[in-house]
Amino acid sequence: MLADALKCQDSFKYSDIPGFPQSTVKGHAGRLVFGELKGKTCVCMQGRFHMYEGHSLSKVTFPVRVFKLLGVDTLIVTNAAGSLADSYSCGDIMIIRDHINFPGLAGLNPLNGPNDDKFGTRFPPMSGVYDKSLRKMAFDICKSMGVSQYVQEGVYCMVGGPNFETIAEARLLHRLGVDAVGMSTAPEVLVASHCGMRVFGLSLITNKVVKSYEDNETVNHEAVLEVSKMRSETLQMLVTELISRMDINNNTA
Repeated sequence: MLADALKCQDSFKYSDIPGFPQSTVKGHAGRLVFGELKGKTCVCMQGRFHMYEGHSLSKVTFPVRVFKLLGVDTLIVTNAAGSLADSYSCGDIMIIRDHINFPGLAGLNPLNGPNDDKFGTRFPPMSGVYDKSLRKMAFDICKSMGVSQYVQEGVYCMVGGPNFETIAEARLLHRLGVDAVGMSTAPEVLVASHCGMRVFGLSLITNKVVKSYEDNETVNHEAVLEVSKMRSETLQMLVTELISRMDINNNTA
């Protein structure tokens, strides 16, 4: 895990941090880890929070605002996702070009309520939210690592979860141009953008979403974790090299 690679580490359990919710997802350690990576000051979340765990979106995104107040100016988000694109395979890495935030379209938005002007404007633009220069840099790194054959770029969609999608829902998302679907990321990215932070996102394709009534395949969380372990070293190398090349006044996340 990336947090384990940090030098001069100092970590805090979420339970010891006032206002932090608790992660209940299997495989999430529930710690905030500070340290240095390639000469850059970083803070890593070992485990995140999800709407389906019962947290409000203000709680889900609370850490992002904490990071902003700590001086972080770039947010790197990763997630496990199911692929809808026919050309994707399990184990592929998708650089997120854009997203569709289904809960947000339905009115579940972390920016609902009075706007806090010290963080950002009332109506933040979201076009181009995933930094183009960081995406290009990531592709260059993947090429130099020799892993371009399983690196994609596409559109991520957040759904509420915690259930995986029905076949009809999968077909709908596919027709809308969604390449990968998951249950996180969009709220944090939205708040990071509201705060004026740069954003870079990666999805690890852990399963193929079933789109056919003739397909007897099913997905389970254990299989998702297995694929995550398989690609963890590659993801760590990619993010580490990306951070090392960033010019961000030694602040990143």
